[in-house]
Amino acid sequence: MIFRILWWIVGCFLYLCKHLYNNYIMKDISTYAHDGMELPFEDWSNKLHSFGDLTSIIQSTHDAALSSAVKAINRLQTMRNWLIGYYIVEYEQHGKDRAEYGAKLLKKLEERVNRKGINITLLKNSRSFYLHYPQMAENLVPAISPTVSDQLVKRVNALSTNDNFWSDNKQKEKSPTVSDQFKTSGKKIISSLSFSHIVELLTLDDPLARYFYEQECIKCTWSVRELRRQISTNLYIRAGISTNPDKLLSLPSVQGHDSAELQIRQPFTFEFLGLKPQDVIDEHDLENALISHLQEFILELGKGFCLESRQKRIIIDDEYYYPDLVFYNRILHCGVIIELKNEEFSYENFGQLNAYVSHYRENEMQPGDNPPIGILLCTRKGKKMVEYALAGMDNQLFVSTYMLQLPDKKTLEDFLRRQLSEQNEV
Repeated sequence: MIFRILWWIVGCFLYLCKHLYNNYIMKDISTYAHDGMELPFEDWSNKLHSFGDLTSIIQSTHDAALSSAVKAINRLQTMRNWLIGYYIVEYEQHGKDRAEYGAKLLKKLEERVNRKGINITLLKNSRSFYLHYPQMAENLVPAISPTVSDQLVKRVNALSTNDNFWSDNKQKEKSPTVSDQFKTSGKKIISSLSFSHIVELLTLDDPLARYFYEQECIKCTWSVRELRRQISTNLYIRAGISTNPDKLLSLPSVQGHDSAELQIRQPFTFEFLGLKPQDVIDEHDLENALISHLQEFILELGKGFCLESRQKRIIIDDEYYYPDLVFYNRILHCGVIIELKNEEFSYENFGQLNAYVSHYRENEMQPGDNPPIGILLCTRKGKKMVEYALAGMDNQLFVSTYMLQLPDKKTLEDFLRRQLSEQNEV
């Protein structure tokens, strides 16, 4: 009897809570909605609120707006690139004047389209995206009927058997033949992965491996960097030979999180929005703050340094790279590329800087310029904190000419130690 009375009291309490929530709390909450983007709205006109309430509502409104904006940008950007790939493939198959361009089609397209961010690398990636992900046609509904969508998928799969499709001498890209059971839906891809993620996935030839990384990336919300790391460390193969793959995939090293801020900072997003990388980079980031101070420090040396660009985009072997600082020295008549790494010296980073210097020498040098050089700065203490990258330049020439105007290693090491000491104090 007592149990029944208690049960009745609990039921009445829950009903009262639901009634109060629906009629007094939810009554004042509505939603701004436009083109699939939503923002919560609360009626504050008839209530008193604290300063804490004000800060909380502003934070939640900002977070909701940022999340909706990132999703909208990602979807438009991703579908734009897929459609670019579609139009290129259709032209290569049926264009009335396609023979006139042949292997130079994408280069000619880059020149004629003349839009920031639309370059030969993006065009190649877009074409590959269309061929490997025919299921993205799902997102065109209701603009096209399901029948037309299915025809697109079949058409792309058929391209893999057409030996005359590829006009260049590179290896033919094959469309995936994996069954629908191991294929992530187009709607899931566009809502969960950025185009930068997709570019990393396109480096995989095995459709099953690609599907594996798609699923893990979506489940664990990996950043692009984390996806790249997991691919490079062969997580797919390790999970396949592990006696306990579930335990392996649940390890902290396999988990990740890609916030809205990180998503919007991807290189492809910069180009799509017409932004420069530094426009949206968090200035509280240690490495970025050091770059800012380093820029001021080099200019204040007064040895002919002129800032040419910061995080200038360059393309090496169809990959995007962003050297931290590019200067031109008026006295030496050469470019000086500075790369700062928030880690110990490694020959991998040193090799990357040498690649920057070689690219600059081949593509940026003007008549009368001397060969460019690079300077690698590493914030972690080790055998080397400063190293010069010469990319094949004669060392004797470098010492006798360049070092007369460049800051020496001790000057740069002292700068790094001062900056790191100030960061630690903060």
